Amino acid sequence: MLAAQPEVNPAPTREAQKSAEDKFHHKPVIEKYPGRLAGRSISVPSLSSEESYGSVLGDSTRENPYAPFKSKVDWEIAKWAKLRGAGSTAFSDLLNIGGVRESLDLSYGTSVQLNKIINDKLSSRPKFTRSEVVVNGEVFPLYSRDILECVRALWGETDFTPYLFVVPEKHYIDKGKTIRMYHNMHTGKWWWSTQEAVEKDNPGVTIIPIIISSDKTQLTVFENKTAYPVYMTIGNIPKEIRRKPSRRGYVLLGYLPTSRMKNIKNKSARRRILGNVFHACMAHILAPLKEAGKTGIPMTSGDGVTRRGHPIYATFVGDYPEQVLVTAVKTGECPTCEVPRDELGEDTDFPLRDLEAILTALDALDEGPTIYAQACVDAGIKPIYHPFWEGLPYTNIYRAISPDILHQLYQGVIKHLIAWVTACSGEAEVDARCRRLPPNHNIRLFLNGITSLSRVTGKEHDQISRFLLSLVIDIQLPDGHSSSKLVGAVRALLDFVYLAQYPMHTSETLAHLNNALQRFHDNKSIFVDLGVRDEFNLPKFHSCRHYTPYIKSFGTTDNYNTEYTERLYIDLAKEAYRSTNFKDEFPQMTLWLERKEKIYRHENYIQWRLDGCPSPPVIEDIYPGIVFERQLKMTKHPTLKSVRMSRLVTDYGATLFRDALARYVVHLNNPDLSPLQVEQNSQDLSFAFNSVPVYHRIKFTTQDPYSAPGGPDSVVDSIHVQPRKTLKNGEDLPARFDTALVNGGNGQITGVTGYRVVQVHVIFSLQARHIRSLFSRGITPPRYLAYVEWFSPFKDPEADHLMYKVNRSMKDGYRRSSIIPVVNIRRSVHLLPKFGPVAPADWKSSNVLDKCSHFFVNSLTDRHIYATLF
Repeated sequence: MLAAQPEVNPAPTREAQKSAEDKFHHKPVIEKYPGRLAGRSISVPSLSSEESYGSVLGDSTRENPYAPFKSKVDWEIAKWAKLRGAGSTAFSDLLNIGGVRESLDLSYGTSVQLNKIINDKLSSRPKFTRSEVVVNGEVFPLYSRDILECVRALWGETDFTPYLFVVPEKHYIDKGKTIRMYHNMHTGKWWWSTQEAVEKDNPGVTIIPIIISSDKTQLTVFENKTAYPVYMTIGNIPKEIRRKPSRRGYVLLGYLPTSRMKNIKNKSARRRILGNVFHACMAHILAPLKEAGKTGIPMTSGDGVTRRGHPIYATFVGDYPEQVLVTAVKTGECPTCEVPRDELGEDTDFPLRDLEAILTALDALDEGPTIYAQACVDAGIKPIYHPFWEGLPYTNIYRAISPDILHQLYQGVIKHLIAWVTACSGEAEVDARCRRLPPNHNIRLFLNGITSLSRVTGKEHDQISRFLLSLVIDIQLPDGHSSSKLVGAVRALLDFVYLAQYPMHTSETLAHLNNALQRFHDNKSIFVDLGVRDEFNLPKFHSCRHYTPYIKSFGTTDNYNTEYTERLYIDLAKEAYRSTNFKDEFPQMTLWLERKEKIYRHENYIQWRLDGCPSPPVIEDIYPGIVFERQLKMTKHPTLKSVRMSRLVTDYGATLFRDALARYVVHLNNPDLSPLQVEQNSQDLSFAFNSVPVYHRIKFTTQDPYSAPGGPDSVVDSIHVQPRKTLKNGEDLPARFDTALVNGGNGQITGVTGYRVVQVHVIFSLQARHIRSLFSRGITPPRYLAYVEWFSPFKDPEADHLMYKVNRSMKDGYRRSSIIPVVNIRRSVHLLPKFGPVAPADWKSSNVLDKCSHFFVNSLTDRHIYATLF
């Protein structure tokens, strides 16, 4: 008798998921923290940040906004030298060229003189100081800043003032307040509960959540030098601002010691001492938070308003080794909960680590090393000498360990999943399918396959995850195993990865996140059946269980992703190191950073002066999910001014261009005609021209709502339409005609209703004189038109992989084609070939759209398409 198979949880229906996510596009119902005292001002508004900065510079800025520099040129050269220029010696050599300094009328003649102006005349964020930390009788140098002054600097930044969150809020998507919404940190439960706790003894407080991030990074390969930067930001700043390095929402708190302590031969003793060094340094840096978090300190924002702020350590952002180091747990264990090491792979929740019991164990330090070590073992931690979080008010370090999209999901879950899929499917077949995927703006092609890649980055794992599902559909598994469970397991994990990164969540979408994780557990036995895994006791897989409660507590994961601080390493560690003479580098690195920050600060002040010294604007609250709509953008001038119609047929593949254009003209002139009448009337239409202007690209952009009006848009998608060409080096570049999603007129924000897939072959426009000859008076066609070939309409998605299947739409042996307005094209779309058991040998990336007859519409290329294709 066969054992009963466990019931598999189905994925949420398309209707349920669409209903949940359509609500993102409505203004939430907001419940602010009760009472008028929370977040209130405690004094009469004083000088704004810019006014205070100008007062420090003195009277010289009244007539000259660039002071202490003589002129705009004097200032621009200084800014270029510090932000974009060559090294100090090269800059001095340039100024020493006869006549250069005189012709530019500069106030400095060498880098030393410029540095003196910056050091003496400009001010910015707090200075670094050198301290010494003694551990185990050894002295370690620490370069750090006053954390409270860093908090004041962020809080007082004029650019952040209109957007600062000063009180917690509960956001709902329904008037009955039954479905909670989470996005920025102030919408999470932690801020609200912390506000209540602090308000018991201190009414009228403003909570300032402190977010700390650290990660050791290599500065140079040749000398094997490393830096250990620690960064800080505050949760009051919107996450959309914090995640952009150009907005400078993070502050470098310090460089921790990087001694390898090779003199200690015992590895466990060395690790223990290095852990004590880390905690001692962090305790030194964060010590001011102990009193300030309890009693509060005056905090003045950029508009001159002063509040009583309570800076409280809220979250730690770091990879798994850093999490283990911070929480003092053993490698291989969960830094958050009490799950046994051999049960990490189970779909079971475990309680959080008991902070009170751990603090009690730490109190045993005075009873001797043996008793202390045993007390720590019993509490489940390493015997660290005074962890830095000991004594921090309102802080539970085991609740503060944030999810990490980059390392946990892409460098963990996806990395393992790729290896398992490869083991199941075979390296040769996996690589063959990778080489046969068509191009797309959001897809990186791995034309040499993926199995031979070494040192794969998180971005590369991200790119592979976008087409990973196509590698297992219809794959031939050994021993006659069906691929349905493998497809189900892969789809479930990919769903989890995408849902985990949503910029906003509701109670409903978090249920979908949990459902995706459960579906993986329901299907993961396929990897055991195929001999790929014996168990799943991996900390990074287990961490997925903590995403939902953490999002509810601290907001969505884009509040605390290590990917943002990875970019800071380039600016604040590696670039700083390159500016030194590579000897005793940290004093030089910190001084370089201070000067750079002063230049940025002075640049903001100059712009404020040039703008007429405006007050910080009052900004209406901005909610994620509402403002990030895409805009279609075309170049002002065509790529080619004139392309003959015969060439559109031969080079662009627009086989029926004349017929399609004729039908379009007839229909626009006579919209009431039936399709048959349009076809008949188009036969008699002739054109007085034989060429049209052609464009080779469509772009889609989004405007950052937190940037200044008229600021640059971000290109988020594009469609390439270009014939084969030969490069200057003689290399042939294959033709590329991308596929796109077209709105037929009744398409909505999400869902496939009203949409079709097309392949775009020509993007063109009609000249004014030709429009007059073709169209009736009063009828003006759209400026940009496209010749497209159609794919079949959307039907229900297939059960295992949940993607839509489409094929070419044919008529009389020809592909159905039309002329459509370019504005009907919503975005690019990636088609995944239906390979069958083995990928055909004659398929290539450049010809697969023509060779293959059936495709799956890829819903995993980016979050926008993921939220669109239901």
